[in-house]
Amino acid sequence: MSNPVFPAESGPITLDGPEGPLEAFVDWPEDGAAALPLTAVVCHPLPTEGGTMHNKVVVMAARSLRELGAVTVRFNFRGTGESAGSFDHGDGEGDDLRAVVQWVREQRPGTAVWLAGFSFGAYVSLRMTDELKPDALLSIAPPAGRWDFGILVPPACPWLVVQGEEDEIVDPQAVYDWIDSLKDPPELIRMPETGHFFHRKLMDLRGAIKHAMKAYVPAA
Repeated sequence: MSNPVFPAESGPITLDGPEGPLEAFVDWPEDGAAALPLTAVVCHPLPTEGGTMHNKVVVMAARSLRELGAVTVRFNFRGTGESAGSFDHGDGEGDDLRAVVQWVREQRPGTAVWLAGFSFGAYVSLRMTDELKPDALLSIAPPAGRWDFGILVPPACPWLVVQGEEDEIVDPQAVYDWIDSLKDPPELIRMPETGHFFHRKLMDLRGAIKHAMKAYVPAA
């Protein structure tokens, strides 16, 4: 299959991935708001534990970025939803992310590209940052301690990490220790009384993302 042109309206789309079709969804800013020259690609949590592009944290993160003027692209990793292939422990998922970002850059040349990810999606986007060189990176509950973060190269771009202090899936202290080990650490937002899936804290997450990331928004 050949890739479609970038849609002018919000809706589902199918992209050509390394293993076959990749199910994706493009969202433009709501309520007729003008879109900035910025596309944010958002990665979902672990597929083997039910993670998809429709995860509520992924959806809220994308919404937050659209409220800053970004166009967002969510997609399902291989073997998830209608995306072809099977789970590949982060290796093939990085290839999927590369394919999506290449399509975005071909279709929206000259515009900024941000990467965002929640949990496993944060790990995959971090793994690919050195190659893909985004203009900014958002990592929500990056799963330090669950995956090999020693192989990751910190991004040479603005970087925000949001971590719940009562995360029951990702050890918050492992995240803080990992950040403390970095020569160029990210901006860190620690959200008190917040678990992994941000139950009852999604609006707080929305505000935190918007407040921190607005400084990196490109001019119209």
